[in-house]
Amino acid sequence: MTTATATVTHTAALARLGHALSDPTRTSILLALREAPAYPSDLADALGVSRQVMSNQLACLRGCGLVESIPDGRRTWYRLADPHLADALDDLLRLVLFVDPDCCEGEGCTC
Repeated sequence: MTTATATVTHTAALARLGHALSDPTRTSILLALREAPAYPSDLADALGVSRQVMSNQLACLRGCGLVESIPDGRRTWYRLADPHLADALDDLLRLVLFVDPDCCEGEGCTC
């Protein structure tokens, strides 16, 4: 793999992760799945969202290649698609960032 190819591949992967983390519900799903696989209904209940919202967000995360669905009889459970993602999320959680409460709250974000 050439450096240019690796850069394009890495950029695309990080962009997908950034997209996933840009939504609080998707972020919460990834953090929950970092702990253990789960059924969508259990995730919906734990995060206080409807099952339809959970279904839509899991579809997005699946499309980004971050989670995978595992058939289990008539039900399906979800887990992180790559175990390294759990480590990456742990590393991100260890970052200490100053968060300006007035930044990035609306459409006119200028940060």
